[in-house]
Amino acid sequence: MLKSLYSGVTGMKNIQTKMDVISNNIANVNTTSFKTGRVRFEDMISQTNVRSQAGTNAQQVGLGVQVGSIDTVMTAGSLQATGRPLDFAIENGENSFFTIQRGEQTFYTRDGGFYQDYEGNLVTSAGLSVMGYTQGAGAAAVNDETFDIASLGKTPAPIKIFDTLSVGEPKVEVTLKDYTIDKQGFVVGTYSNEKSYVLGRVALTSFSNPGGLEKQGGNLYSQSTNSGEPLFGNPTDPGFGSVRSGFLEMSNVDLANEFTDMIVTSRAYQANSKSITTSDSMLEELINLKR
Repeated sequence: MLKSLYSGVTGMKNIQTKMDVISNNIANVNTTSFKTGRVRFEDMISQTNVRSQAGTNAQQVGLGVQVGSIDTVMTAGSLQATGRPLDFAIENGENSFFTIQRGEQTFYTRDGGFYQDYEGNLVTSAGLSVMGYTQGAGAAAVNDETFDIASLGKTPAPIKIFDTLSVGEPKVEVTLKDYTIDKQGFVVGTYSNEKSYVLGRVALTSFSNPGGLEKQGGNLYSQSTNSGEPLFGNPTDPGFGSVRSGFLEMSNVDLANEFTDMIVTSRAYQANSKSITTSDSMLEELINLKR
């Protein structure tokens, strides 16, 4: 049978994979912090008819195409103002992620649309805990010149915004009036005694190869063998970026580029199907020689 038949089949099969990725990109154009995918192709093995010699080149016939890689393009999306204090975006930190935990499983995300649960814990829309550095269970530090950043724990733990605090000597219970999150990631609550307290600090995690993270759905990523080890840090640390409260990161999908790729992909699919029908016509002519 003609090699061109099978080359055309590999082209149609792998171009369909590219179309699948393009369709997924377009479907997620409004998904918070979505990172666009990209397909790269490679030629398959070639059959050598004549080996190269002094003065002559080798004669080789390619046997089709294959998918070389499906990359995740981790460039940052634009920031959109929401005005909601529990909407966070990471600015100037393309390799940084919020740290999320479900049971013993740790995930990473750029989607900073967070909420409070009924206990005051900072969680994602799916109820997963947002990790950060805290004073410890039920503890907070006065937000004044006596505050020591070293008093925050070094091991990430779930962040909680306390509705009430027991402060002073003797202990007096105060209630939460308002809270803010600054660009350094500090969660600061103002209470009924007219004092503010540092309740925790949002933790960021970076990777040497963020493109190696594996998508887990729900805007979550997990560590892989090729992403590198997670490196914990703080907002405004070198390379980690800063946290912007009241903003969300948008998808980095470029619709104009996706539609252009869709047209090119469609034409490439048609061209490969044409090579199959042309090869079929050649086989038909060959069979008709018997008549």
